[in-house]
Amino acid sequence: MQTKYIFVVGGVISGVGKGVATASIGKILQEYGFKVTAVKIDPYINFDAGTLRPTEHGEVWVTDDGGEIDQDLGNYERFLGLDIPKLNNITTGQIYDTIIKKERSGQYLGQTVQFIPHVPEEVKRRIIEAGKGFDIVTIEIGGTIGDYENIPFLFAAKSLEKDLGKENVLYILVSYLPVPSHINEAKTKPTQQAIKMLSENTIFPDLILCRAKESLDAPRKKKIETYANIGSEYVISAPDIESLYLIPLNFEKEKLGQKILKKLNLEPKQQPDWSKWTELINNILHPQHILKIGIVGKYIDIGNFTLEDSYISIKESLEHAAAHLQARANIFWIDSKDFEKDPSKLEKLKEMHGIIIPGGFGGSGVEGKIKAIQYCRENKIPFLGLCYGLQLAVVEFARNVCQLTDAHTSEVNPQTPHPVIDILPSQKALIQQSRYGGTMRLGAYAATLEPNSQVLNLYQETSRLKQDQKKIDNLEDFRKGILSTTENTILERHRHRYEVNPNYIEQIENQGLIFSGYHLRQDNTRLMEFIELLSHPFFIATQSHPEYKSHLEKPSPLFYGFLKAALKQ
Repeated sequence: MQTKYIFVVGGVISGVGKGVATASIGKILQEYGFKVTAVKIDPYINFDAGTLRPTEHGEVWVTDDGGEIDQDLGNYERFLGLDIPKLNNITTGQIYDTIIKKERSGQYLGQTVQFIPHVPEEVKRRIIEAGKGFDIVTIEIGGTIGDYENIPFLFAAKSLEKDLGKENVLYILVSYLPVPSHINEAKTKPTQQAIKMLSENTIFPDLILCRAKESLDAPRKKKIETYANIGSEYVISAPDIESLYLIPLNFEKEKLGQKILKKLNLEPKQQPDWSKWTELINNILHPQHILKIGIVGKYIDIGNFTLEDSYISIKESLEHAAAHLQARANIFWIDSKDFEKDPSKLEKLKEMHGIIIPGGFGGSGVEGKIKAIQYCRENKIPFLGLCYGLQLAVVEFARNVCQLTDAHTSEVNPQTPHPVIDILPSQKALIQQSRYGGTMRLGAYAATLEPNSQVLNLYQETSRLKQDQKKIDNLEDFRKGILSTTENTILERHRHRYEVNPNYIEQIENQGLIFSGYHLRQDNTRLMEFIELLSHPFFIATQSHPEYKSHLEKPSPLFYGFLKAALKQ
């Protein structure tokens, strides 16, 4: 069949929920039996999200093939259960970079290279390439209607419609209906303005998803119907709800899936089965257990605001795991710098059922994180370290158990006499050349797990060991022959430059810290991937980012094990 394309655009304000709406639409169409993928268009000139700080644009999402992407791609993967490649992220920077390289190499055969037709044609080429092998592609265009930087992508969408016919291209507008406090009434005028601006690009929405605090009522649907010249049945209510994962079910109350299929001239391939999804959501909304989980980080504030988006994948991974344990993880965001100012505040960690040290870069708040790790280790509080969390756990153990008093990571202290965490020579060369974007150890890497380790048991218990083995068997080796094929091998995604220094591994292990998984490089160097303490209720850290491979229906093994241990507290 001809691949169908659904463009999702936003009106009125940014942050209105286009990403979760796009993910939810994809999930609904999957339930009707269609093979669906998703594309995110980011209008910024950055090549990718790799050099953006988390407080600037939210969390950086990492793909299996090493892409550093806007966090919305994470929502797509979490809802669709897919490993989406970096090809499915398009930025203005990438488009112009490709066009200029083609021009420099003579591929335009002497033509004058112009905005039209060359920019929209390159956008279309990438969308079509991403959709190969799929029935339906959802394409989210970042930003809002009226932004200058959106124009080339709207032009490309309209051009694709001209090429393929209107029955193969659908437009969905996600718009916000504000409720002024002095009126207490949802206002449709901003949505009307968004429709008008969209029409200036000769695009008219087929469906409108109306975001608001409350469900949309009939009078307001009628107003939008009159202005947009579409039936009110295609104006869909999208109110605030308790869980992101309720959104597909909420849309289906208004039969959104059937309406989309009707517009695309498609018949359902199967009847949706939401039973498992509904069961997990019920566990989220009506938990039997409440857990207090502290996340000790530094990317949590900007001015007077707390930015939970900096760690959104961790938040979602906790919700996934908790749903399978009939629990709720209430997150307490803890600024590690507070422990540096006042160490007595560490006592507050005793109130938590578990502590997570997430990834990060640089020296800010590092000593506070190390103090928190030591407190968890000595007071038997379940601890999960992610990426930088593993590195700092090794530093803490080296200092306080191995008596290497001045041990540190060379990232923070290049002059440390004991660089238990150090940069690889290949990474050092890249830093010296100021090549920061896309040059870390990025994407999926295989890790061989030690027999009888806690980590191996968790991957076995959650069936991830079998799933990953199949992926390894079929995965194109983009790492040049360095994927392990032992039966105890798993795949997790990475985003870092520094590694555990091999010169200190034996000394650290002799004091009781177990390195329970490693990645074998082509030159036979072992890079440590997991640590654990057997004498502790749960003290596990990983060099990877397992939060990038957690889905509602398939939670991350490490988050699942961490919350199981927290329940015992």
